[in-house]
Amino acid sequence: MLTSSHIVRLTGIALTLWALATACIHLWPRAFLDYTMAALGFVISLPMALLSVRLTRKLAGLEMSQLLAGVTLVGAIAMVIDGVMLRFVPWIYGSDDALLRAGAAWLLWGYGVSLAFAFLWVSREERNALPEKRRGGRTPEGTPA
Repeated sequence: MLTSSHIVRLTGIALTLWALATACIHLWPRAFLDYTMAALGFVISLPMALLSVRLTRKLAGLEMSQLLAGVTLVGAIAMVIDGVMLRFVPWIYGSDDALLRAGAAWLLWGYGVSLAFAFLWVSREERNALPEKRRGGRTPEGTPA
């Protein structure tokens, strides 16, 4: 369960990440419109997404059991802001429709990858926390569990 303190910190993280991503689209439109640079941007966003998940956990002070909920809240807040801004003030991203589509695609990719990383990280930790018998391992005597 997330506390109100977590929610405040997660909201701040969401606003910061949203502003950074929006600035990337606005300041470097060529990176989104050039096919090769855009493809590279998708690849580069993989470690960035992993870093954002790790930073979210650290900065919000989340336990592993809270990580997926925290990352989901950060993504939900940022996606709602993106939806409103893309609809009503798209010029903050750029003035070209092709840039808006390419930027929106990159944002969706980043949200999805971040959620997937959080899910996989939590799943791995939960699996590793299971007693050996429940994981299908062997007992200390070497017989099947």
